[in-house]
Amino acid sequence: HLLVLGGGYVGLEFGQMFRRFGSAVTMIQRGSHLLAREDDDVAEEVARILQEDGIEVLLETKPLHVERTGEGTIQLALKTPAGERALTGSHLLLAAGRTPNSDWLNLPATGIQTDEHGFIPVNEKLETQVPGIYALGDIKGGPAFTHISYDDFRIIRTNLIEKGNVTIRDRLVPYTVFIDPQLGRVGLSESEARAQGRNIRVAKMPMSYVARALEVDEARGFMKAVVDEDTSQILGCAILGIEGGEIMAALEIAMMGKVPYTVLRDAIFAHPTLAESLNNLFSSFE
Repeated sequence: HLLVLGGGYVGLEFGQMFRRFGSAVTMIQRGSHLLAREDDDVAEEVARILQEDGIEVLLETKPLHVERTGEGTIQLALKTPAGERALTGSHLLLAAGRTPNSDWLNLPATGIQTDEHGFIPVNEKLETQVPGIYALGDIKGGPAFTHISYDDFRIIRTNLIEKGNVTIRDRLVPYTVFIDPQLGRVGLSESEARAQGRNIRVAKMPMSYVARALEVDEARGFMKAVVDEDTSQILGCAILGIEGGEIMAALEIAMMGKVPYTVLRDAIFAHPTLAESLNNLFSSFE
């Protein structure tokens, strides 16, 4: 019985993996929904899928105490909305955040100071407060993804070796949560766009409307895109479904090229492919 503390990417991916290995899995999340940065409807559908797979999901639940018993099991005391509860498991996965290894870098010798969490502050060209010293990758904070670290390298290479002038300002940050089915995300969520006061339209379509998803018997989830009503530009998307990361990448390319959603709505895509679902998605505004 695996107890998972944390409802982010790591907790979800490992929780579902061990459930499919045959373990009982209980997922504990402090917040009101999994994947704190996602829209409520996306997080709720993710939770439903995990529960369908047999995972127990506890929301708004705070760990109070953990100890290993004499029998070798793990006792976890929790505070839930319904009161205190005790859980017994065989293993515990802490998936509640990451601690940077900046204390290994002998930073006092450089004059670089970290923030209160141990991350190294940088400017939009990834330069630290000490001129000529740069920080890239997870150590600078922000999204901890391999592809972001590689793009940090691209910026450093372009500016220092190729004498270019590029920054991290306004770069799109795509990511995929590798649960099954995948969740691919890029750009603004609906809640983020509304918080910015944007005039938006929201397109949403269940994966059960996608012929290719039905053919391969994986029609769980939905597709969602946020569009600027004034410019018809795609502001962001969440694709929870089979190969969600790949479909998201197609929309990211459209966003990079400032292609209006109407072009994808009216384009001819090969049948039967997942890509052709973009025709129907952008004909499905709420």
